[in-house]
Amino acid sequence: MKIIQTLLLSVIIIFLFSCQSTNDISGDFKLIPLPQKFEITGSSSLEYGDILNYYSPTSVDLTVQVVLLRNIQSTDKQSDAQIICLIDSSLDLKSEGYTLEISKKQINIIGKDEAGLFYAFQTLGQLMEDAQEQDVPIPLCSIEDYPLLSYRAIHLDVKHHLEKTEYYYRLMDKLASYKVNAIIVEMEDKLKYERQPLVGSEDALSKDEWINLSNYAKERNIEISPLIQGLGHASFILKHEQYKDLRDDPTNDWAFNPLDPKTYEVQFDLYLDALEATPYGRYLHIGGDEVHTTGRESGISPLELQLKWLNKVSIFAEEHGRIPIFWDDMPLKQADVYRPMFNTELSQEEVDKIWEENEHKLLEFLDLFPKNCIYMRWNYRAPDALGNAKAMEWFRNHGMQVMGATAGQTRWKLMPQNESNMDNIKSFALSSIKNDLNGLLLTLWDDDSPHFELYKRGIIAFAEYSWTGEKRTKEDIKSAYRQREFSNSLAGTEYAFIDELEKEVTIWNNALLKAKRRNQLQKLKNPIEEAIIDLPDKNNKGEWNKIYADRLDQASITIKNCESIAAKITTMKSMAARNNYTLEVYEQVNELVKFTSHALMALKAYDEAQNDQQEMEARKTINQLQDNFIVLRKQFEFIYGKTRILTKPDNYILDQDHHSHLANQSISFDWQFYVEMLFLEKINTEL
Repeated sequence: MKIIQTLLLSVIIIFLFSCQSTNDISGDFKLIPLPQKFEITGSSSLEYGDILNYYSPTSVDLTVQVVLLRNIQSTDKQSDAQIICLIDSSLDLKSEGYTLEISKKQINIIGKDEAGLFYAFQTLGQLMEDAQEQDVPIPLCSIEDYPLLSYRAIHLDVKHHLEKTEYYYRLMDKLASYKVNAIIVEMEDKLKYERQPLVGSEDALSKDEWINLSNYAKERNIEISPLIQGLGHASFILKHEQYKDLRDDPTNDWAFNPLDPKTYEVQFDLYLDALEATPYGRYLHIGGDEVHTTGRESGISPLELQLKWLNKVSIFAEEHGRIPIFWDDMPLKQADVYRPMFNTELSQEEVDKIWEENEHKLLEFLDLFPKNCIYMRWNYRAPDALGNAKAMEWFRNHGMQVMGATAGQTRWKLMPQNESNMDNIKSFALSSIKNDLNGLLLTLWDDDSPHFELYKRGIIAFAEYSWTGEKRTKEDIKSAYRQREFSNSLAGTEYAFIDELEKEVTIWNNALLKAKRRNQLQKLKNPIEEAIIDLPDKNNKGEWNKIYADRLDQASITIKNCESIAAKITTMKSMAARNNYTLEVYEQVNELVKFTSHALMALKAYDEAQNDQQEMEARKTINQLQDNFIVLRKQFEFIYGKTRILTKPDNYILDQDHHSHLANQSISFDWQFYVEMLFLEKINTEL
């Protein structure tokens, strides 16, 4: 009897242990974007290296999937497969949706369509990556997933510089892994136009190179559409002598004359080449923002001129199988309803009153608003403003299509700010979902040209909010970013240096300047005298420290903060499982910021020197600044130059730079360091 009881007890213990181990959840799995439904119930028996074969009862192409499944083989026996996958259009999910079920020894995947199947494998790849890195089994889990916005596009702005071509291919892989499915590429002169060859820069990519990239992107469910600036932002065309007759203002290379037929001959030639270079895009973005044209004093209002131009280019787009996209700001500005879109203090009553007083200016030309066009409502500061919603509502109420545009980078120097602009991205994504819009664009402007690696956190936030909506906190997304981009071991807040660095970059931006902004110096007659801070006066010791006391206090704090950031980056580089290069770029940003504060502290020591010995030591430190800067710049350019083409061709013609784009102010990479160079020149001259 005792033997039987003992045996029964043993069986019960084994059973309970088995149940417990089945439900144990080993590892930390952070997916981007977070699936709509994601339940982990335990650990499977599948290790990372166990997934060798797949079985599919329907024809599926797994040639382009995640890196970790590169060598997976097809099998005819379902029992031999670790993955069973198929496409089922009857799956009760939105397009691009999928289900993923991981049981004890098998993974079952159903895609609503090819894109859904592809995205299921991207999710599986993230689960496998986490399992491999943490040396744990792949989790038992159930996933049901689909996007809340169908068109999730990022803006690739190459007008002021190109990356090395291989970088763009790696970027396609990265975007696909986070379920971004579209790119709008602002080409300007970075396409070798065949019909208007003068426009293309010497370093531009050929049509075939753009086609090859488009093919690669399409295989990863990414469609590339071109943005070719039209009525305004046309300096890349109108700067050339051959096109000066097409200017709206003969002295200004900013805008075309919309009444000159030759304007359309040139623009349509550029459009045709761009469409051929991006054969799978469904859109043609024609720009149209920030422009006030006169038609050479034709007497026609700027609003009517804008709409005449918009009609012609929209007809062209439709005739060539593309949907035109148009920045919507100018008609709204010309009708005096623009201000409420950026003022969050206005009540609904105040917004409605402004529209009641001015809407007639739009209605007068309502028939000229093309209905085949998408009116892109861009707002980088206040997408939740009532006036922004009102503008979008107006277009929709009058039978026009609307899409929003948020920003991961605007005019920020050196790196994006405001926590990668995550709040703005979230706000516009959620309002787009709520209002059942087709999609959303994340603009990433190259005006002041931070390194593209520094846009990645904002892109990931965009991928999350546009696919999933708001299912987790901003801090959780930042943690997921660190895990996905670097390592599971780096997901903790102790490695959250980026927000700290953003603040220091904000201080760096103007630390050596009087009042002028960094991007405005090139237009000054004497930038050293007019813009760079004054230096200590040997004959009036201590006065300089009083004048700049606040700045010096901040410099001392910045040095400490930058040293703390540097230590974190060094630790992360030693622990990162991937993307060490991103950390190297952040490291260079931190070093440049730190240099500026050290320079200020060197001047502080000189100004407070009480004797010849102290002054000599201070001068020695100041003199060393030049050598330190040379070393810093060399390393900075070496790191950036791993992926970026740093200089423009020798024969490149700079335009009139109407918006003071920092990256548009020199052929060399001097623009990045212009303030530091002027500051050091001033030291060499005056001290």
